[in-house]
Amino acid sequence: MSNIKPETMVATIEELDQKGSGQAVIWRENELGNPKKLRLTIPQTLIGEKVKVTVDQPDRRRRKAMADEILEANPERIAPPCPHFERCGGCVWQHWDYEGQLKHKTDHVKEALIGQGFDPALVRDTIGMDNPWRYRNKMEFTFSPEGELGLHEQGNFRKIISLETCLIASEEMVEATMEVADWAKDHDLQGYDKDKHEGLLRHLMVRQSFATGELMLALFATEAPEAHSEAVADLKKRVGEKFPHVKSLLWLENTAWADRTQAEEIHLLSGRDFIYDEMDGYRFRLWFDTFFQTNPTQAQKLVDLAVEMSQPKKTEKMIDLFCGVGTFSLPFASKVGELAGIEIVESSIESAKRNADDNGISNTTFLAKDARKGIDQMLETFGHPQLLMLDPPRSGAGGKVMRRIGRAKPERIVYVSCNPDTFATDIKELEPFGYTLEAVQPVDLFPHTVHVECVATLTLNS
Repeated sequence: MSNIKPETMVATIEELDQKGSGQAVIWRENELGNPKKLRLTIPQTLIGEKVKVTVDQPDRRRRKAMADEILEANPERIAPPCPHFERCGGCVWQHWDYEGQLKHKTDHVKEALIGQGFDPALVRDTIGMDNPWRYRNKMEFTFSPEGELGLHEQGNFRKIISLETCLIASEEMVEATMEVADWAKDHDLQGYDKDKHEGLLRHLMVRQSFATGELMLALFATEAPEAHSEAVADLKKRVGEKFPHVKSLLWLENTAWADRTQAEEIHLLSGRDFIYDEMDGYRFRLWFDTFFQTNPTQAQKLVDLAVEMSQPKKTEKMIDLFCGVGTFSLPFASKVGELAGIEIVESSIESAKRNADDNGISNTTFLAKDARKGIDQMLETFGHPQLLMLDPPRSGAGGKVMRRIGRAKPERIVYVSCNPDTFATDIKELEPFGYTLEAVQPVDLFPHTVHVECVATLTLNS
């Protein structure tokens, strides 16, 4: 235990880290009089700001602390509108003017590309939202052991902030969530304790289609609903009377120790086990575990950009790698001769097939396989693609997959990315195969967070 007392100091924010928190460096003298660097992480601060901060153990090399006072504010600082902002771990930049957020995201993409030797002039300005609020169509809330329903506290996974509102979810999603919270309290239902592995209610997932208005409420619990028949009957009554847009009310059993929204048994309380959503004029079925873009307004822009920048032709074959449930596959299928989708998650492939059938699309082939083996199989059975698209997870596609793409030699590649750093690393792998990066268009799908998506095109040198 350190005997060093907390110390108040003045720090200047030099940069933001990957989580969006301010970074400052304080030089001090150690016991021998030699200079010693103290790196401070100070959330909810902006570059250039001078802040007063109290550090609990200033003799350490790195510490994290909240600012006591903003002495000199960045001119782009604004008052955060959400009452939960200072504690909630959901949004980290509500105190930052939206135009400032967008510029920082553009700079992030440019810096990632510079780090791999690409020309930053290829990066366009980030496309933002006209209204950067109420944009999410899916939220996951957590029950505390006391039965409160809310979001995790910033930096403290075991602390739940009781929900009053959420400004990035639709109003109807928030209202339905509050009703479930009241229902749990009225029936004195205990929340799950992660340390003791005790309690009933774990999570509430809320999904809403902005196109159809349909809502899904999915309760994750450690026991079957039959053990709580009176409470379940009341929940069905409340939801049925107050929220006619709820077309799927689910009770999902999850007894696993891992704190994830997974289900061992699915109990349908009312409606169907999925909801309908639409994008680009195509209809999709969404189950509780279906991956679908959580910002439909900006996701539509991603689809439009991918089509516009890659210029698909009716005479071409196309491979859609990491295709998911066909979010990009269906719009592209109507513009190419044949399309093959590859995705490792079998349930997503089944959904993609069903979505293609629902929309009368017959020129698609879908394969449940990992990306690298899937490419090999498709090249044998489907043939050589002129156009290849990939939309990998945040970890990127990886060198082996990118080199396999390079050896396949599609004429054009469109890469949709949710992580500029892994994107830049991935496309560097294509240079030895003769590919040139043509353009990068960042799109903001998650206002008030650090995340930024990109659509990029590469062409094979002739």
